[in-house]
Amino acid sequence: MKNGLILAVMLCIIFAIMLSALNMAGAESITYVDKLGRTVNIALPIKRAVLFETYELSAGLGIWDRIVGISRYAYENDLILAIKPDIAKTIPAVGWGGDVNIEALLKLRSDLVLTWTFKPETVRFMEEKGLKVITIYPESLPELYQALRLQGRLFGKEKRVENIIAKMDGIFKMISDRVSKIPPDKRKKAIWINGTPTTVSGGIGVNNDIFSLINGINSAASLSERSADVSMERIIAWNPEVVFIWGSAKYGPQDLFANPQWRHVDAVKNNRVYKAPKWSTWSPRLAIIALWMAMKTYPDSFRDVDLQKTADEFYLKVYGIHYSKVRRIEN
Repeated sequence: MKNGLILAVMLCIIFAIMLSALNMAGAESITYVDKLGRTVNIALPIKRAVLFETYELSAGLGIWDRIVGISRYAYENDLILAIKPDIAKTIPAVGWGGDVNIEALLKLRSDLVLTWTFKPETVRFMEEKGLKVITIYPESLPELYQALRLQGRLFGKEKRVENIIAKMDGIFKMISDRVSKIPPDKRKKAIWINGTPTTVSGGIGVNNDIFSLINGINSAASLSERSADVSMERIIAWNPEVVFIWGSAKYGPQDLFANPQWRHVDAVKNNRVYKAPKWSTWSPRLAIIALWMAMKTYPDSFRDVDLQKTADEFYLKVYGIHYSKVRRIEN
């Protein structure tokens, strides 16, 4: 009887060891070099993630059950509120990428924190506390796709991500096909201005890629910076024919129209200043922003395109909701 009990215990131990070995053999991990140049090894699958950034990237992946913490700015995001109206009640905010509530964050026992590069010292602090952190800062359309594919790999949603990218590419191809017919001497000079009217998007970044995609000329492309403050004299010398204003800017077209200095600029003279939707350009929604920009820059090439209908179809395929559930694109 005693020997039988000992044998049973030994068999249970052997079985447990074998099961553990099988689990270890089946475990996956990836090694990723992030935007700060840090090499991060991540065990898969991710079951508990905190998103200080990239929540618009993950919004169409159906992984809300694995998001245990989020940036406080997600509570104000129109897309997130439309997809998950109860987010403030179900997913706690633990600060944002520049101001992390580390005590609340540690309590979430996350497998991974996704953030941006704004404060490297904050990233190091989180890492010192034992957290796995990946930083994201897409500076081109290929890098945006890379960030999307990273999320697909992290959450086991690779096929879904490729479907989203295909929908984006469909919009981009439609734009390219139309603007490719515009002669070189008819290309429009344009600028994208940010938090202040003299802060322009330079030759690095997603905005510059979109200008290239729509066959526009980014007047600030010679600046080897994501964003730079320039003099009003320089903007007048560039004399852009179209001006786009960042959607979250605290000013709008009327402020430029009322400014005596801006009256020297063709875009203001011809009433071609447009404020973008208040969307992140680190998002699949970039495809619709690009279409909106192309239509504003070359309206004759897109007269038969119904922007609202196109946006509605895109949202339905990518996010599972109608665009009308979010809001209309401002003119």
